[in-house]
Parts: sequence; C-alpha cells; structure tokens
Amino acid sequence: MNNAHSLLIDCDTGIDDALALLYLALDPSVDIRAVTTVGGNIDPLRAADNSGRVLRLAGRGDVPVHVGAEHTLGAARHEYAPEIHGHNGLGDVELPELTPFGERPAAAEELVRLARRSPGRHHLLALGPLTNLANALRLEPRLPELLAGITVMGGAIRRQGNATPRAEANVHNDPEAARTVLHAGGNLTLVPLDVTMTETLDEAAHAELVGANSPVTDFAAAILAYYLDFYETRYGSRRAACHDPLAAAIAVGDLAEVGTEELALDVRTLPGPERGATVLDTRSEHSAGGHSPTVRVVTRTSGTFGTRLCERLRSADARTYAEPAVHPRTTTERR
Repeated sequence: MNNAHSLLIDCDTGIDDALALLYLALDPSVDIRAVTTVGGNIDPLRAADNSGRVLRLAGRGDVPVHVGAEHTLGAARHEYAPEIHGHNGLGDVELPELTPFGERPAAAEELVRLARRSPGRHHLLALGPLTNLANALRLEPRLPELLAGITVMGGAIRRQGNATPRAEANVHNDPEAARTVLHAGGNLTLVPLDVTMTETLDEAAHAELVGANSPVTDFAAAILAYYLDFYETRYGSRRAACHDPLAAAIAVGDLAEVGTEELALDVRTLPGPERGATVLDTRSEHSAGGHSPTVRVVTRTSGTFGTRLCERLRSADARTYAEPAVHPRTTTERR
C-alpha cells in the first residue's frame, strides 16, 4: 500500500487483531478510514466494542467502527474461540467502556459505500472470516476493482491448519465466504499460516512490553500473557504467532523481505475433514482453463517481525485519548 491509499480493516477483534490495530493506529502514516467487524474470535458486536476501545487506547478514537455479520453465508453462527482469546476476546483484560452513539450502515454496506465513493483509494485488510467481504461482493461485484488492493490473513497452504488438521481458522469459519472472495479476483494478497506461524512473540517480548510502562504496552503485555498461556497449552511453547499483526504490516508495505508466489488455490466447502481447507491446485489443466483462481500468496518473511511489533508498541506515549465512535448494525446482515 502506498501513501495515497487509506486502510479499511475488517476484523473479529481478539488478541492478535487488537495487536494489529495497535500496530497500525500507532503509525501516523497509516490512514485508517473505517473498521468493520465480523463474528469469529468473538461475536461482531463485542468485536466492535473491542475495536473501539483499542483504537481509543492508541489515540484513534475518531475511527468509526461498523458491526457486521454474526452468521456465515450458510446462516450458521460463527465459531467463537474463548479458549484462545478469552470470554471478552481480549484475554479477559478490560479497557474502559465506550459510549456508543449514532446509527451507521452495517459492515458490508459501509465497505461498498466507501469503495464506490473513492475508487482505487482504499486498501482492505481482512483479519477475520470473510463473511462481510462476501456480503459486500453480493452488493457490489465490482468491489475488487474499486479497491486499491485486498490483504487477507487466512489459509494454510503447505502446513497444518489451526482449526482442523487441514483448515486455518478464518477460512474454516466460513469456507463459502472465503471461496467467494478468492474467486472474485482483484489485487488480492493472502497471508497464510505458512508465514504467520514463523513470526512470533515470546517471553522476552512480553518482558519488553512490561518494562515500557505505558497504557498501550501495559494492555499489550496483559493480552499477550493470556495468548502465551494458550500457546503453551496447545503447542508446548510460550511463543505466540503474529497472525494479524504480520498481515497488517504486509498490507501497509512495512516489510521489505517478503517472498510471494502466484498460486492456483481453491477452498473446500463440502462437509467432511477437508471442509475449509485452502487447496493448492497443481493440475496441469489449470493453465488451460481450470477453475482455481490464481492468488498472490506470501510464502516467506524475515522471521524478525516480532521485534518490529514490540518497537511499535513501545513507541506509544501516555496521551489522553478521545471517545471512539462505535456504530451498531442498523441494516440487513445475515444473522
């Protein structure tokens, strides 16, 4: 993303989403135009509340937050993850409450409105299940052409998934939506588990945050501690993956050493153990009219992003922050 583009963020604000929001909000060169929320780590209304609280903490309480889809394209409820992100999505760490005000469009409608109003200006960063984006595509099939680009954190190409052995959580939560987005084309970059699991935060990073002694780092240290506890229980190591913060950094062009490949991918949507799998299509007929879309996939990073993330968080000061604008869902969404 170059400096002429602003950022739309679609997220399901759990712990790593919160760290991504802080990473972006603390960068004065990043223009966050709107945040939209979707069910995933937590329900979309709580995700909106979380997003507003985190943005206020980072001095960006002016960013409007719009609530999106609670249910998938197939009308199932999104699968929440309290065991990973806590019952409130933020490791059960509480930030000061918000004062909601005003009525605004729901997430999909707002994404379409902003894209139509300023074609080619906004870059969309999708950090959760892709339901809002799929709903937006139903409203405006030209959406990929109206956006400067799309960066998606999702998928597991050549490694095991984290929701099932075959599927990454965001894609598994709404495979139909993910397939819709991949097949829509456009300037889309996928940031899969293949790279996000290699960029981590550990106890040393936690100690750095604790020692920085600011409201932002105190909060980041507290939610990271919860995240590290989960990773130790699940994987036997106190090293937490930087899923969403890494995708955020890639979306705004912060990482120079990034390797990409153009890969033919599809998403399995039928019931069974393959559901939600992001499948690499190696068939020779693909080049002669196969059905799998070609997607730019990030396949290599430097392995040092955790240091950059900590530096960004430690750059925060102790400003007094303004009240954010959280806008409840007011138009039709799949519920």
